[in-house]
Amino acid sequence: MLSTKEKYINLRNKGFTLGKIIQTTKLPKTTIYYHIKNISLPPEITKRIKRASAKRINEFNIKYRKGKCIPGRIVLKPIGWTDKLIFLAAHFMFDGEINKAGCVYNNRSKNLISEVKDRMEEVFHLQPRDWVNKKTGVHRISYYYVELASYFRKKSQELKRYIKIASLSEKKIFLQAFYDDEGCVNIHKNNRRVRGYQHNLEMLSLIQRLLKDFDIKSRIEEKGQEIVINGKENLIKFRGKINFSKGIFINPDRKNSIWKRKLEEREILNIAIKSYQK
Repeated sequence: MLSTKEKYINLRNKGFTLGKIIQTTKLPKTTIYYHIKNISLPPEITKRIKRASAKRINEFNIKYRKGKCIPGRIVLKPIGWTDKLIFLAAHFMFDGEINKAGCVYNNRSKNLISEVKDRMEEVFHLQPRDWVNKKTGVHRISYYYVELASYFRKKSQELKRYIKIASLSEKKIFLQAFYDDEGCVNIHKNNRRVRGYQHNLEMLSLIQRLLKDFDIKSRIEEKGQEIVINGKENLIKFRGKINFSKGIFINPDRKNSIWKRKLEEREILNIAIKSYQK
């Protein structure tokens, strides 16, 4: 006759799970686990358990979460548009990322990182995870809230429509976010221009439309996936009406950099404008 120990070892060898053995023998989990922990289940049973577990998690997400945070992590969801919300949505759209798990923003500028942090705290009362790439100097701040990601996905699409009819001051916030994240000033011989990069042609067309509202002429170069502003008059208008934010510096360590020193983009824009002959 089999002893109690031999019974649950025998059941394990037949492919019984820990739960099934507990149910069959009516013995405590701790007693059984010690003797069967080194006896593996057959591969087909292990696969079946994993599939069942994945199915339960998926059903839970569909039924209960649907883009919501776990209990205790409720995220505020402002309805209308404010300057701060336009600023945040624009930066997450340009140098950021809105994925299923949350919102991420990357930038080398400590000023911009600090501004995004401050406004996220003011509007949503949230603190980020913070990481710096020591080799490149790029800062990465992350807000891992499913509900926040769902909110900003909807708001980013809404902003593309709203910004067309927004006030000039709101359009300036959106354009400045674009050029702070995706723009630069380029001076090569007699060619001076402000450039903005974006792989999305629809977004470049939107930027061009908004620049027209400030009477700034531009052209889209599809091959280079960029929008270009050149000519002294247009550069002066850009400087006076949009410009780069303070603290947006070039990377002097880039191989193709002609400056080899730390300069603000707005400083280079001044140099470009002054270089035109009167």
